[in-house]
Amino acid sequence: MSDDDDFMQDSEEEYDFEYEDDEDEQTGDVDVENKYYSAKQLKTEDPETAIEEFLGVPALEPEKGEWGFKGLKQAIKLEFKLGRYDKAVEHFKELLTYVKSAVTRNYSEKSINNMLDFIEKSAEGTEAYRCMEGIYALTLDTFKSTNNERLWLKTNIKLAKLLLDKKDYRQLTENVRQLHRACQKEDGTDDPSKGTYLLEIYSLEILMYSETRNNNRLKAIYQRALNVKSAVPHPKIMGIIRECGGKMHMSEGKLKRSNWEEAQSDFFESFKNYDEAGSLQRIQVLKYLVLTTMLSSSEINPFDSQETKPYQNNPHISTMTDLVNAYQRDDIHEYEKILQKHPDLLQDRFIAENIDEVTRNVRTKAVLKLVAPYTRFTLGFVGKQLKISLSEVQDIVSFLIVDGKLSGKINQQAGTVEVSSGTDMDRVQAMQEWTRAIGSLCETVLNEGDGFRTEEGASQFSPGGEAGFGTQRSGWNMGSSGPRGGRGKGKGWPARMPSAGVKE
Repeated sequence: MSDDDDFMQDSEEEYDFEYEDDEDEQTGDVDVENKYYSAKQLKTEDPETAIEEFLGVPALEPEKGEWGFKGLKQAIKLEFKLGRYDKAVEHFKELLTYVKSAVTRNYSEKSINNMLDFIEKSAEGTEAYRCMEGIYALTLDTFKSTNNERLWLKTNIKLAKLLLDKKDYRQLTENVRQLHRACQKEDGTDDPSKGTYLLEIYSLEILMYSETRNNNRLKAIYQRALNVKSAVPHPKIMGIIRECGGKMHMSEGKLKRSNWEEAQSDFFESFKNYDEAGSLQRIQVLKYLVLTTMLSSSEINPFDSQETKPYQNNPHISTMTDLVNAYQRDDIHEYEKILQKHPDLLQDRFIAENIDEVTRNVRTKAVLKLVAPYTRFTLGFVGKQLKISLSEVQDIVSFLIVDGKLSGKINQQAGTVEVSSGTDMDRVQAMQEWTRAIGSLCETVLNEGDGFRTEEGASQFSPGGEAGFGTQRSGWNMGSSGPRGGRGKGKGWPARMPSAGVKE
């Protein structure tokens, strides 16, 4: 055998040896992978066994790796679903040890964020919220030590949402302060590069102040949120900000009616953002939009726009559609019937607080329309016709009198209202204005013009005519004491004026 043959033989043997090592390594990976997918098939039918199988995956890896990370993720999700909250926190702590070196930063960040979203959506009850707080605290500590500011901000915002759901406003206020400090530059001003996070933080503050009814702080934060221009926020965030802004304007609208129009604009913008985000909150905000349309006495149907038109026949909106139609027709009986038929409409606190104002507007217009033909009526008559109490009738009539929409006096003892007729006074005033207009016309024509002329009596009015009116214009001066042309006994001016000195 030649040297070359020996070389080739040695090379083949060495090659075979290396191939066998790779095969053993691949076999180990296959075993881990098979165990993971076998456990995954048991998730639905036997979740408890699946947890044990998932927790066995990390032990098959000689070093911490991707399959162990995946196995722990699946086990934590199942434990959280089954209510094993303490075990879930324990294994989540183990999972975070994989973040530093076992998996890539991007993959770990995405996986942890998705898991936090899953836990947030699945949490129900006090124990679940306690577990969530523990998981959030572990996550914040881990990513603060690894200088992963992005995930630290995301996790802290999720914790703030949890505190808002629990109505723990004291802790939420402290949490929001931390978030603001993280989104500021060294000089204390907002960092434009973190505009998206800032809007999320502002939306949480706005929700908190809206729930606590702190309108002064709400208004300040709302204006600051609208001034953030460097962000590309999720449309749902802008939907929240605009919705709370609309509610803020509505609360101020009771003192200043022009704010209802601003509320209407905010609710419309909120609806468009929720609609873009695919959020079900768009239905509720659309109801608020209809409500503000009625309060602002707008004649524009809110369903005329191309954004809202597709929802006009939505079963959740149809009640509000019928309500606004009855309102715009001033049909009080249909309006009252709709409210009685759908008491669930008033389950929303915001609608319940503001629908009374709409109802009062409907009843006020109905009272004014009902009593228009009468000079005297009883409060009982109005109450019976409109099916409202005597005290409310008296309140509405008093408002109409004070507002100048009804001229009359209430006799509380007799329960009657005497309406002062303004017809005669209006007629006298019109006659006076007409008389002044005729006098002014005569003065202009006879003092500054050539007098009345007709073709038939041209000679009588010529400069050389006898006693012609054209030469004695002073006789028609309204302020002189000279001769004046007489007025016929009949009504109105005669077609032809007689010569001076001639009696008719």
